[in-house]
Amino acid sequence: MTGSDASPSFRLAYVPGVTPTKWVRIWNERLPDIPLTLVGVTAAEAFAALRAGEADAGFVRLPVDRTDLSAIPLYTETTVVVVPKDHVVAAVDEVSTEDLADEIVLHPLDDVLGWETLPGKPAFERPATTADAIELVAAGIGVLVVPQSLARLHHRKDLTYRPVTDAPASRVALSWPEEKTTDLVEDFIGIVRGRTVNSSRGRQATPPQPKQERKAAAPKKTGGKPGTGKPAARSGGKPTGKGARGGAAAPKRGKPRRRP
Repeated sequence: MTGSDASPSFRLAYVPGVTPTKWVRIWNERLPDIPLTLVGVTAAEAFAALRAGEADAGFVRLPVDRTDLSAIPLYTETTVVVVPKDHVVAAVDEVSTEDLADEIVLHPLDDVLGWETLPGKPAFERPATTADAIELVAAGIGVLVVPQSLARLHHRKDLTYRPVTDAPASRVALSWPEEKTTDLVEDFIGIVRGRTVNSSRGRQATPPQPKQERKAAAPKKTGGKPGTGKPAARSGGKPTGKGARGGAAAPKRGKPRRRP
């Protein structure tokens, strides 16, 4: 691991559709002395921002070039088609790409789905951005297939969306420059992965301390009288002295002598 946590702040990039609120809140609770700065970037700009040092880590969309960037896949989004509320698609729960065969499917230049073959009919011109494509959908010019988070981001009251069962899906990941895996990056990885605040993974764990040896063995209990050092007499056992009760020995009795 390289770098140090001497940086006065942590810069987190995120692409449209990703909502980092939960992770930022946990960061502020655990590391209140290190401010976290959010850096909004487009999906196309995200990797250049990480490489240029404009952000310490970022939420990006896969694929990631693993040559110099590390990445942890987080989740896969549902793909949806955005249509006007009075569109025929709005009457069903989900559609397939075949159901869109007769529709003009808009394909913005910032598309993140990576289509091999775009369904439907192509538009006369590709919109520059997803936001521009949403405006065209609202104008009744076509429909738009995007990750659900982008449909929510560009929500309009006159539009709705439905899942597309066989469309490509977008995967979101946390990424950072491999050579700049600092302690602060490790801290944020732990937050995203749900590690507890006491987890030492990614940090140098403190070695366990050996138990202190007892300086002296505790004296054995003898049960004798205090200060005498003599053991107590056994109860219920055979007498240990000459007398049956620890007193003077009883005189021996011989055979009675006969008188002459």
